[in-house]
Amino acid sequence: MEKIFIFGHRKPDTDSVCSSIALSYLKNKLGMNTEPRILSDINLETKFVLDYFKIKTPKILTDVKLQIKDVDYLKNYYNYENDSIFTGYKTMTKNNISTTLIVDKDKKFKGIVGMKDIAKNQISGEYNKLSASYDNVLNVLEGEEVLRFDDQLDGEILSASYKSTRIIEEVDMHNKTVLIIGDRHSVIEHAVNNGIKLLILTGNSMIKEEHLEIARKNKVNIIRTHFETFKVATVINLCNDIKNIIRKTTISCIKENDFVTDFIEHANKTKFSYYPVIDNSNTCKGIIRMVNLGDVHKKNVILVDHNAIDQSVEGLEEANILEIIDHHNLGSIGTTMPINFRSMPVGCTSTIIYMLYKENNIEIPKDIAGIMLSAILSDTLILKSPTTTDIDKNVVNELAKITGLDINKYGMEMFNAGTSLKGRTIEEIVYTDFKLFPIGERKMGIGQIFTTNIKEITDKIDDYLSFLEKITINNNYAMCTLVVTDIINNGSYMFCNKNSEHIMENAFNIDEFKQGYYLQDVVSRKKQVLPNILNSIDGK
Repeated sequence: MEKIFIFGHRKPDTDSVCSSIALSYLKNKLGMNTEPRILSDINLETKFVLDYFKIKTPKILTDVKLQIKDVDYLKNYYNYENDSIFTGYKTMTKNNISTTLIVDKDKKFKGIVGMKDIAKNQISGEYNKLSASYDNVLNVLEGEEVLRFDDQLDGEILSASYKSTRIIEEVDMHNKTVLIIGDRHSVIEHAVNNGIKLLILTGNSMIKEEHLEIARKNKVNIIRTHFETFKVATVINLCNDIKNIIRKTTISCIKENDFVTDFIEHANKTKFSYYPVIDNSNTCKGIIRMVNLGDVHKKNVILVDHNAIDQSVEGLEEANILEIIDHHNLGSIGTTMPINFRSMPVGCTSTIIYMLYKENNIEIPKDIAGIMLSAILSDTLILKSPTTTDIDKNVVNELAKITGLDINKYGMEMFNAGTSLKGRTIEEIVYTDFKLFPIGERKMGIGQIFTTNIKEITDKIDDYLSFLEKITINNNYAMCTLVVTDIINNGSYMFCNKNSEHIMENAFNIDEFKQGYYLQDVVSRKKQVLPNILNSIDGK
């Protein structure tokens, strides 16, 4: 069963992280193979929650782009360097490919051999040289083992094609000679007496017992084959180890973790027919062709707490979206197939996931109940946010029963742990929970942070405003806003880029907007800040 990744948006908050973990637990209980992931580092509040309930932080998922390992290329396609040339030829013909990959005993990639390399070797190679294992000669010649003393056979090939007396009188035979011969016993006797390297008996020829004894004494290797002498002489060269004709140049290897899009770009430039696939340790995984790209296994994903593509993981368009569970307005994500889409106007995604547990009659463990409760308290500001619904309140009460927590005491403890700005840069603070929203053909950025000490912001107000101006210009944003929400007093301080001050005046009916303007009871970006700004822009 293929794994399914469950994750929230790019700037993970407590709801997106805890909802991913809680939903993954539920799906696995229902028989699926899922894993919760995060798209970047978690914030202090979420770290407090996971540490409190002793739950491991999910791994970071950098992208879901298609990789070479997701393609149905020809896996485990290679020949070992000590295979015969003939074995390499059979590998190619069996798979209808004109190239084979060569590896060592540890499957480390060494080079390639093609049909052209074999043809070149057959036409212009050294016909009189044998460098092959005993087994390779035996297999290629479909032979029978008669005597074996050496596993590796290196020698000079001689075919007994002329008169016996001439061979005996004129031909020098020694321990490097490989003799191809039929039932010419006088020549055989001469050969074994000289202790040749290998005697190949063709046409199933027999050898006399006395000659066999001499061969044993002189450690002469003997193979009998049903092939006739002419055929043996023709194919003996194919017994040689394929490493003897290996090609190491003009090779373009592809890593199994390379992106398919990068491979296509590379292949369009290099124009090779085949590409070896290797891993980071140079282990050969197989061979890929452009035609293989039509059969891929996209990564399966479930999205929580978002449904906009610019808030999601890189490469989402190359993945299979199986399900979306969210409580935000409809975003820009589209799918090619119908999916389960659960969207409800509640204060938190974990509220919806709690309902899924109940619908499927799955018991909620204490730690899972704890992180779901934390997510709802975080998103609803301990049930004070205008996004809070009666459903959220009921779910919080049920989860509190499971955990035994005092929601107000625990909620403030959670917020105090998460709102400390000590040691963090202005960039890190602004981007803690920063989301983009479309305005025509441009985008608007709205960041929100929560604090119990507004002085930590106002003491560096000029630096914050300079950073807002910088990212507005560098990213060509239509507008950039920072909402600093005071948890204790239940209101927010508003900051924005200079050219957007008039928009803030219209959005919140302010006579003269000043940076850091305080709006009592405004705590929700989704329900109070974003709609007012959009209405103000539309009404211009």
